[in-house]
Amino acid sequence: MAKLTAKDREELPDSKFALPGHKYPIEDAAHARNAKARAAQQAKAGKLSKADEKTVDARADKVLAKEG
Repeated sequence: MAKLTAKDREELPDSKFALPGHKYPIEDAAHARNAKARAAQQAKAGKLSKADEKTVDARADKVLAKEG
């Protein structure tokens, strides 16, 4: 997975994130897989709603389908 610096992250459009507020970057397949894993962890810990986890999964799956 390519390193995503704070500056690079700020420059990404909102469409490259799974959730508003620049949460869970999904600009490539590696980041999409990571977003799914992190969302699952946060949901299991009670820090992310199941609805938001489903949103992250759906948006990340679209990226993975394009790059797969």
